[in-house]
Amino acid sequence: MAERTGIGLRLPHIAEVVATRPPVGWLEIHPENFLANPHAIELLTDLARDYPISVHTVGISIGSADGIDLAHLRRLRDLVDRLDPILVSGHLAWSSIGGTYLNDLLPLPYTADTLRLVAGQLKRVQDSLGRAYVIENPSTYLSLATSTMSELDFLHALVDATGCGLLCDVSNIYLSGHNMGYDPYRVIDEFPAAAVKELHLGGFTSEDDDATPGATVLIDTHAHQVADPAWALYAHAIGRFGAQPTIVEWDADLPALEVLVGEAAKADAVRTQAREERHAYAR
Repeated sequence: MAERTGIGLRLPHIAEVVATRPPVGWLEIHPENFLANPHAIELLTDLARDYPISVHTVGISIGSADGIDLAHLRRLRDLVDRLDPILVSGHLAWSSIGGTYLNDLLPLPYTADTLRLVAGQLKRVQDSLGRAYVIENPSTYLSLATSTMSELDFLHALVDATGCGLLCDVSNIYLSGHNMGYDPYRVIDEFPAAAVKELHLGGFTSEDDDATPGATVLIDTHAHQVADPAWALYAHAIGRFGAQPTIVEWDADLPALEVLVGEAAKADAVRTQAREERHAYAR
């Protein structure tokens, strides 16, 4: 796995990335942006000669009560076979019902029934792909009354039941802590550390909370630079998990490529400093 931080590769940047080969460690794609774009796949195949590639799905809907869309899964498998990525990952969420895909990642009730559903569908995805499928913790805006366990307890139970790997989205943990009123540092401290395979960072947007006058809610828009509190939590995560492979995501209001590359360089600097402080403390 690449030591340097990678970036989320979005279609508006792909031609410039092909032409300039920016100094980042790896590239992560949403396969749904490429499956119906043969030219983009050709460019991505070219980039795969110089960069490790990670595939981060947004359309698998691992928590859907309707089950996995097998046609979509076959298309994903064909792309994965072509790229041979270093990681394949997706969200602990659902986004499809009755054959209709919703443009959102929707929350799950954290119950024993949900655990059995997700574990079974995770096995189906991994069996089809012939490789591990790593699960990302969601951004959270509400809790469901039917939940019988916390998100953290659910992640531990999922790892125990399946042995799956986890993608720890540090920005999501900070955002969710703000929205739900819990300590994000405690979540990092109690996260299933041995299962962590990758870290994510992304920008969020602050909006007024209509339900609570004077309060704000953080929205996971990936439309801004990473906020200072998320950088501080990332340093703490490195102290807890070690120097895990990291991606900086930016999906909306895309900046110039050099801005995104600068965010990756900042992550490298934060990770290096956190590692040095960890080693100094260990001595």
